[in-house]
Amino acid sequence: MPDPAVIDPQTIANLRSLNPGDGDEFFREIAGIFCEDTPLRLAELDQSLASGDLAKFTRAAHSIKGSSANLGAMALRAVAEKLEHQSRTSGLADTASLVDQIKAEFSRARAALNDLVAK
Repeated sequence: MPDPAVIDPQTIANLRSLNPGDGDEFFREIAGIFCEDTPLRLAELDQSLASGDLAKFTRAAHSIKGSSANLGAMALRAVAEKLEHQSRTSGLADTASLVDQIKAEFSRARAALNDLVAK
């Protein structure tokens, strides 16, 4: 099972139970969508930070928070939540280090999900 600090095993079990007997096809599909979509949201964070687009930045952080929660990527969700909150309360100032953290956590989550999909 994955490191619970990276991927919550109960969330994975719940996802797998939604479509029992499908050989993990549903889980693979959801994980694949997450792994394809999140880099686009990360790019939105970079682009909106560079252009000063607070609304787009906050939406991207919110989207990452929700999708990571759905897949049990709890460390990623926590950083995304912090980033969303900071952007809502303080704007874009001092968010660059959190953007770096969110990228690192996504890499960890993606690696853990890829391991789970391969099993």
